[in-house]
Amino acid sequence: MSLITKTSVWAQEEHGLFADSVGRFYDDELVPNIDRWVDQGMVDRAFWTRAGEAGIMGGAIAEELGGSGGGIGFDAVTVYEQGARGDSGWGFSIQSIVMHYLVSFATEEQKARWLPKLVSGEMVAAIAMTEPGTGSDLQAVRTTAEKDGNSYRLNGSKTFITNGHTADLIIVVAKTDKAAGARGVSLIALETEGAEGFRRGRNLKKLGMKANDTAELFFEDVKVPMTNLLGSEEGQGFYQLMKQLPWERLLIALSALGVIDFAIAETVKYVQERKAFGQRVMDFQNTRFKLAEMKTKAELLRSFVNDCITRLEAGELDAATASMAKYWGSQTQNEVVHECLQLFGGYGYMMEYPIARLYADSRVQMIYGGTNEIMKELIARSLDV
Repeated sequence: MSLITKTSVWAQEEHGLFADSVGRFYDDELVPNIDRWVDQGMVDRAFWTRAGEAGIMGGAIAEELGGSGGGIGFDAVTVYEQGARGDSGWGFSIQSIVMHYLVSFATEEQKARWLPKLVSGEMVAAIAMTEPGTGSDLQAVRTTAEKDGNSYRLNGSKTFITNGHTADLIIVVAKTDKAAGARGVSLIALETEGAEGFRRGRNLKKLGMKANDTAELFFEDVKVPMTNLLGSEEGQGFYQLMKQLPWERLLIALSALGVIDFAIAETVKYVQERKAFGQRVMDFQNTRFKLAEMKTKAELLRSFVNDCITRLEAGELDAATASMAKYWGSQTQNEVVHECLQLFGGYGYMMEYPIARLYADSRVQMIYGGTNEIMKELIARSLDV
């Protein structure tokens, strides 16, 4: 299967060629390593630079900054093709989110300093939003960035930070004005190398996504130059977060579609080979009906996701629609993977079959990027006018 169809109006010939190139890279460099990365709890750092050399991280970044100069559809292809290989361990999605924060809000000097290194894989990025006790409530962050001469002093802690153990550049959500609520939130870019007072906690043990390093982060009087403020003035952080959340939420739906396609393909192969009561499992009406339902859900999601990419490329993807994509995509992913595992029977519970790993990996999709309950609230607000 593919993200791109005949009705994908955003896609040009080069997107199809790019998808082929990304797919070959994943088949050669990602798929053979998935199990090992799961066991070690982290993707090899060398894989990031190989991805950079293959040119799959800079499709949406300007040529003068190391990229290919295309639109965000290229990042959509990279995310989908990863999911379509059954992988959720490599943290490119976060890398993409951070790159687009920089594209949208960074100064020219900041872009030139960081984007080429992110595109090449020399730097790995993370974004530190979530804190213990705050969850989806970004206005309630307690991490502070207080002025100290020409620098900020970062103090606080973050948790559940994707790429947390490997990140060289972390966008930290912090309060520059503790009395101003949402208007006191700013985004501070922290380069981790040599940062005194910065500490990474343990690599958190998770239900799924075990190949992705997820960490606690601690800031104790970490000195950051004021020139690392993202944007032209303090207090823009909440606005910046809201402007970029549609892409983050669409990313989740894109990954969901890729995983759904992979899960269905793996299940079809299994039920065509597996026999029960003297016939193929595929020949039971229940199997065929379940697969028909899943395939229909996949195609509905594919059409919706493609429409969202078209809107995003045109600068018209609103928060409510992105929330629908995140909610519906992650919900559908969990429903489909659940049904696929059931068709595997007892073997579906064995980790030697990818469907078992997908089952565990899929669950968090309904939680991060804003829980699905929050997504429903945002959607409902768009109706209450």
